[in-house]
Amino acid sequence: MPNHGSPDRRRHLSSSPFRPAPTPDVEEFSVGDRVSHLRHGLGVVIATTADTVTLKFESGVVRVNSPFERVTRI
Repeated sequence: MPNHGSPDRRRHLSSSPFRPAPTPDVEEFSVGDRVSHLRHGLGVVIATTADTVTLKFESGVVRVNSPFERVTRI
């Protein structure tokens, strides 16, 4: 059964008066980058993949999925 409500699957018609939603810029992180997380505080990147970043904080290790909205590089 198709998922008609998913915005990922809708295509933009060229005749539409509405502009397509811009794709968010996804920040790229490298192992060793120091970061700040809204909930966990200061941490360090210990691993990266195409769509996840693994971060080490004093409270433990956390994996964050893309688009990394709560993580900023410091």
